[in-house]
Amino acid sequence: MAVSETGALTLGRAVPSLVRWGVSADADLVYRCLASFGPRGAGEVAADLGLAPRRVRVALEELVEAGLVRGEPDAHGVEAGRWNAVAPAAAVQALRRRALHRIPTGGPDRRERGPVPTRLLPDLRATRERIAGLVAVERVEHLAMNPEQAFTTDTLAIGSAIDADLLGRRVRVRSLGLPPADGDRSSAYTAEFARLGGEYRLADRVPHKMMIFDRRVALVAVDPLDLERGSWEFTDPGAVESLVTLFARQWSGATDPRRNGVPTVVLTQREKAVVALLADGHTDATAAKHLGMSTRTLTYTLRGLMDRFGVENRFQLGLALGAMRAAAPPGPAGDELAEGSGQ
Repeated sequence: MAVSETGALTLGRAVPSLVRWGVSADADLVYRCLASFGPRGAGEVAADLGLAPRRVRVALEELVEAGLVRGEPDAHGVEAGRWNAVAPAAAVQALRRRALHRIPTGGPDRRERGPVPTRLLPDLRATRERIAGLVAVERVEHLAMNPEQAFTTDTLAIGSAIDADLLGRRVRVRSLGLPPADGDRSSAYTAEFARLGGEYRLADRVPHKMMIFDRRVALVAVDPLDLERGSWEFTDPGAVESLVTLFARQWSGATDPRRNGVPTVVLTQREKAVVALLADGHTDATAAKHLGMSTRTLTYTLRGLMDRFGVENRFQLGLALGAMRAAAPPGPAGDELAEGSGQ
């Protein structure tokens, strides 16, 4: 499977990046290799990726612990086993659940004060109705924490209307979220949100889904992965204060994508042409001839792409191009992921 440095470029499947969920870069590459090309032994993966066997072994151990690959290591350890990646959707869901931490519901004296008074909003409809009522009377500050990487058209429409209303009334709005999934449609909304004066930051992990209204009332999703299960409403000052503290801690460690974020990788027309030809099976020489450039120029173009994606060789670049959707992987496998990768 390994491809020479002057051979065709093999694109991997368009699976979401797992690095944003706390997975190491090596483990992400190993997972993508297995997800793209099927079961392999550690030695095969090392050869394909051009990584030292030790790095692959450590990456496999990390993936096994996270439940992202399956296999049966023998007495000699992971090197002798044959490994298969779980489905990308299942992998992302497992990592999301792992990232959800238990939210504190009170201060140091909570045990002495008894249970925190709460009210259950039983479903999504009840939650949205309550949000509308609370937004109508907000005057100072609205805090939102969203663990989703992709949003439905319906959710975006409702959220944009709420934010426009709040910002139009000069309510301070701060929103904390994850880097968007590949193909997410919220980029235009985020730009408009910032233009209207909203504050937005991205974090590698977001512990839960919640909204806090004027630091008086907080709504926390029962299950961030299933909003139809409704929300808990907190009005106890100590509980709300703890949730505000949680938000502030997460906010302080997050990044403003307009200032320090990593820009989306966009290929130039030349880079797109080079990638397309190499993915179709051309060698450097035939691709360069087809594009009317020297082989050296084509090689420099590829080297520049590797540097931008932070990878070490062409095989890794193919996986990065597929996973980051900078190029669409050919064949039904890529099409299948294209439909299901928005989480």
